[in-house]
Amino acid sequence: MKHSRINPTRSVVVTATITLTPATAAFDADERIEVLGRTHFIGIGGAGMSVLAEMLHERGVAVDGSDRERSAKTDRLESLGITVQFGQKAENVADADTVVYSSAIKPSNPEIVAAAQRGARIVHRSDILALLMNGCRAVTVAGAHGKTTTSSMLSHVLVQTGKDPSYAIGGSIQGADGSTLDGGHVGAGDVLVAEADESDGSFDKYRPQIAIITNCEADHLDHYGDEAHYRAAFVRHASHAVGHVVLCADDADALAVLDAMPAEVASKAVAYGTADPNGLNLNGAAYVHIVSEQESAGSGVERFTLRMPAGIADDQPRDIPVELSVPGVHNARNAAAALTAAMLLGVDADEAAKAITGFLGAARRFQVRGTVKQVTVVDDYAHHPTEIAALLDAARRRYPDSTIRVLFQPHLFSRTKFFAHEFAEALAKADDVIVTGVFPAREKQEDFPGVGPLSIVREAKGMQGVEFSAQEDMRVAAQMMVMRAHHGDVIFTVGAGDITDMGPVMLHALEAHREGCE
Repeated sequence: MKHSRINPTRSVVVTATITLTPATAAFDADERIEVLGRTHFIGIGGAGMSVLAEMLHERGVAVDGSDRERSAKTDRLESLGITVQFGQKAENVADADTVVYSSAIKPSNPEIVAAAQRGARIVHRSDILALLMNGCRAVTVAGAHGKTTTSSMLSHVLVQTGKDPSYAIGGSIQGADGSTLDGGHVGAGDVLVAEADESDGSFDKYRPQIAIITNCEADHLDHYGDEAHYRAAFVRHASHAVGHVVLCADDADALAVLDAMPAEVASKAVAYGTADPNGLNLNGAAYVHIVSEQESAGSGVERFTLRMPAGIADDQPRDIPVELSVPGVHNARNAAAALTAAMLLGVDADEAAKAITGFLGAARRFQVRGTVKQVTVVDDYAHHPTEIAALLDAARRRYPDSTIRVLFQPHLFSRTKFFAHEFAEALAKADDVIVTGVFPAREKQEDFPGVGPLSIVREAKGMQGVEFSAQEDMRVAAQMMVMRAHHGDVIFTVGAGDITDMGPVMLHALEAHREGCE
C-alpha cells in the first residue's frame, strides 16, 4: 500500500510502503500496558484478539475494536462495555493511540492506512501479549497442536490451587456446571499462562519463565518454507525462556529441537513422555516418565502415573498417580506438561494432581454436544493430521463398539495442500468420513487452484475399511451424515472452522428424522 508519510513506530516502517512485521518486537521488557493509551483492535472478534482486548479492559485500558460482523465474541465484549464497530473504516481509528492487528490483516486495510497517516502506534497482537508478560512469571505453550488444552489444564490447576493466574487462551474452557468460561482472565497472582502462536514467527519475541513445547511437527510451511526453518524457530523460542523448557519427548521433532538447543538451555529442560528413557538422547534434560497409562473402555477416566525426577515435585524422585476426565494418551501428555509446569511454579504435587481431575476440557475438545436416537454427536477442534489421529484413537477407546463417523472441514488451503495424504491416513481411523469445503481463514481459493475436499479424498483411494466422500457444502454433508447414522453411532464434527455449527444442526435433524436411525 503506497503512502507518503513516515511513521516512527517501532513495529511498522512506513516509507513508500506500509509493511507489517509481526515478528519484530514493539515494546521493551521494562515497558507496561500504561504506554498503550486508547487501544483499537482490528478484528476484535477473533479468538486471540478478543481475549487480549478483554484482558486489557480488565486492566483499565480504554479498548474498542472493529470486526466484519457480529458474533458471540463481539456480543460478550459489548456486554463488558467494550465498543465494537461493524465494518472496518478509517474513522474507527480516529481516536486511537495504539492499533492492534493480527496476521490476517493486510497493509491495505483502511484502518491500518488511517492509523499510519495519523502516526498512531501499530502493533501485532503478539506485542500486546508480550507486554502483558512483562513483570509476570509467564508460561507460554507452543506447538502445532495441544496448545489450548495444555494451557487450559495449567490455568485450571493454578486456579483450583488458589494461585489466581492471568491467562490468555485462544479458546474457551468447559465449566463444571456446563457453562463455557472465556479464555481471557486477569488474576491477582503473578503468573500469566498464554498460548504462543508459532504460525507467523511472532512467538520469537516472548521471554517466558517457562516455555512449554507440546510438539514441533511441521506446520505453517506457507510462512516458514520448510521443516528446517520451522524447527529453528522453536529452538530460538526455547532459548528465550528465562527458566525452564518443558517439552514432549514422544515427538521426534521436539526431540530434535532439544538436541539442537545450546547446552545451557538444554540443562534447564524437562522432557516428558511415555517412551523408555533408556532409549532417549535427552541432551542433559530431566525426564518425567508417563507410565501405566490406560482407559477402561467406556469408563470416561484416563489413568496414569507420572514418575517425577528429583527437584521437580520433591527433593527426591516420586510417583504421582493422575486421573483425567478427558480421554486419550495425547491428553496424558498434555497433563504431564501442565502438571510439570505447575510444580515448577511451586504448586504442591498432590494438590496439582487432585485439581486436574476436575478439568473437563477446553471447549471444542472431545466436547459431547448431545445424544439423540442413541446417536452421539461430538465436536473437536482437531485440524492437524496428528491431532485427528489422536482424536480418533481416543474415540475408539471411549466408544469401542460404535461406528465412528467424521464430518471434517479442512482448515487453510495451504495446510490441505501440504498434508492431504497425512489427513487421509489420519481420517482412515474412522469408519465413515465426509470431507467438506475448506475453511479459508486468511487465505483465498484463487491462490490455491485445485485444492479442496477432493484433495484429501483422492489420497484416501484404496484405503480399506473406511468410506470417504467429498461434499463442498457442509450443511448438505451434515444432512447426509444424519441419513447414514444408526443406533449406537458416534458422529464427530472435526476442524478449526465453523464446522462446529453443524453439531446442533445434526442433533435437530436426528430429532426430526423418525426412521433414519432405526
